Amino acid sequence: VQLQASGGGLVQAGDSLRLSCAVSGGLFRGYAMAWFRQTPGKEREFVSIINSSGVRKYYADSVQGRFIISRDNAKNMVSLQMNSLKLEDTAVYYCAVSRFSGAERRRKDDFVSWGQGTQVTVSS
Repeated sequence: VQLQASGGGLVQAGDSLRLSCAVSGGLFRGYAMAWFRQTPGKEREFVSIINSSGVRKYYADSVQGRFIISRDNAKNMVSLQMNSLKLEDTAVYYCAVSRFSGAERRRKDDFVSWGQGTQVTVSS
């Protein structure tokens, strides 16, 4: 399975960005998809997850109410709409394919494939 993340960039606080992740080479629609993020010197942290059907979605407390995850199983794509961006959202964002169809498993080890990451920088 190959994942290609895109959509990162430099924005100002309060702006919006939409990240996309195109998935190829695997059975996309059968598995949950997630976004993680990482800043230098810190562990990669969970941001959001969506189950295989797109019905169940979970968010980290830090992004709840500002970020929206979605997926298009016909296009093998998952997206992350990021609104009201804050300085602390600055990170490299990674999409990942879960080993499971449900959205309850959110540890890094629960994910079998990762994209290359896309940089999001929020300035004041």
